[in-house]
Amino acid sequence: MSRYHVVVIGAGPGGYVAAIRAAQLGYSTAIVERERLGGICLNWGCIPTKSLLESAHRLEDIRQASDFGLRISGEIAPDFQAVIQRSRGIADEMSRGVEYLMKKNKLTVISGEARFIDHFKIEVTNGEGEKSEIEADRFIVATGARSRSLPGIPIDGKKIVGYREAMVQEKLPGRLCIVGAGAIGVEFADFYTSMGSEVTLLEAMPHILPLEDEEVAKVLARSFQKRNIKIQTGVRVQEAQVDGDIVKVKYTDAKSEGQSAEFDLVLSAAGVAANTDGLGLEELGVRMSRDRVVVNDHYQTSIANIYAIGDCIPGPALAHVASIEGVRAAEAMKYGANHETDTKYEPVNYDLIPSCTYCHPEVASVGLTEKGALEKGLEVKIGRFPFTASGRAKAMGDTTGFIKIIADEKFGQIVGAHIIGPGATELISEITLGASMELLPENFARTVHAHPTLAEGVMEAAADVLGEAINI
Repeated sequence: MSRYHVVVIGAGPGGYVAAIRAAQLGYSTAIVERERLGGICLNWGCIPTKSLLESAHRLEDIRQASDFGLRISGEIAPDFQAVIQRSRGIADEMSRGVEYLMKKNKLTVISGEARFIDHFKIEVTNGEGEKSEIEADRFIVATGARSRSLPGIPIDGKKIVGYREAMVQEKLPGRLCIVGAGAIGVEFADFYTSMGSEVTLLEAMPHILPLEDEEVAKVLARSFQKRNIKIQTGVRVQEAQVDGDIVKVKYTDAKSEGQSAEFDLVLSAAGVAANTDGLGLEELGVRMSRDRVVVNDHYQTSIANIYAIGDCIPGPALAHVASIEGVRAAEAMKYGANHETDTKYEPVNYDLIPSCTYCHPEVASVGLTEKGALEKGLEVKIGRFPFTASGRAKAMGDTTGFIKIIADEKFGQIVGAHIIGPGATELISEITLGASMELLPENFARTVHAHPTLAEGVMEAAADVLGEAINI
C-alpha cells in the first residue's frame, strides 16, 4: 500500500495546482484523476471553448474586412470540423503541459476513480477495474462539477446535450436552442451564431448574464439581437422531447403564456452539479450542502484531515477560484489550519473575484453590481467611460460597450467594476489588483496610462467617479 503526506483527488485547475503547492511546501504528494490531467477546464471547458470562440471572432473579423479597406475574394465560410479539431488539439497540448508539471514537481499521478474507505485511506479503481489502496495524512477533494440536467430536459448526449457534447458536434446544427444564458450559454450562442446556426437563448431570469450588472446585460442583449440571436427572458422551460431528428421544446414565456418550438439541438447550460457522488464522503460523515462539500475558512471539511476546493464546494464555480483555493488549502496545511494567528496564511478575498465571459463583445466584472451595492445600503458614486470615446477602440473598429466603476461615496473605495467591450477580460485585472490593494478612484485617475490604449478607459472611468473626466 502506498502512503503519502497529501493525496489530491481530481487534477483540474484546483487539484493540480493544490498538488504542486503541496509539493513545494515539502509534502510527498500524489494526485488521482479518472480522466485526463487538467480536468474539465483544460479539456472540456475554459481552454477549448476559448479556442472555438477565437475561431468565431476571427471569422467575424474577416467578414468585416471591407470596413478596414481590405479586399478579400472568394468564399468566406467556416470549416466546422476543422474548427472543432483545432480546439481539441489545443486542449490536448495544454493537458500535456500539466503532465510536464507533474513530472517537474515529482508528483505521483494515479489513474482511476477514488472512493474513501476511512479518514486516512482511499480505494482507487483504474480503467481495467483493478483496485488499489492508498493512505495519506491529508486529502484534498477537487473533483469539480458537470452539466446539470434540468427537470424535463434530460441530457441524452445526442439531441439534448451539455457543454462537453456541444464542443464536439459532428455537424453544425441548423436550429440551436440554448437553455440558460449565463456565461456558458452566452459563449456558445456567440460561437454557433458565427458558425451559421440559428440560435435561440432561453433564460429564466429577467436578463441574460443574470449575475452581471444590468447595464452590461442590456448592451450585450442588443449586440446579440443585431446578430439575429433570439433572446427570451423570464422563461420557464417545461420539457424538451426528442422526436426523430428534432427536439420539441415547450415553455412559458414572460407573460406566462405557453409556447413551443422545434430545434435540431438543445444545449442545457443552466448550471452544474458537483462531482461528489460515489466518493463515500457522506458515509464518512463529511458535512454536505446538497451536492456540495461544506468547508471552513481553511478548506477543511467536518473531518479535519479531509479538505475540499473548487466547484465541489459552495462558491463561484470558476477555474481561477479553484486554483487559488488549491494554493490556500495546501498552505493551510502548512501554516494556518491549526494556527489561526499565523500571519503566513492569507485567506481568499471572495469579494474581489473577477468574472469573465469571452463572447463578443467581451464581458468582465469584479465586486458588486450597482443593484447589489444599493441593496447593501451603500451610497455610491459611479464613473463610466464609453468605448466610442476611445481612440484605440475606434482604430480597432470595436466600440460597443463601456467601463463602469462603482465606488462607495462615504469611504471612497471601489466596490465594483463592470466592463463590456474590447479587451474587457484583460482590463478587469488592473481594477481587481487596485481594489485588492485598497486603491481609490483617484489613484487610477492620476496614474499615467499610455495613449492610445484601451486601458485609458479605466483611468477615464475612475476620473468620472470624481467628476474629473476629460474625454467624455
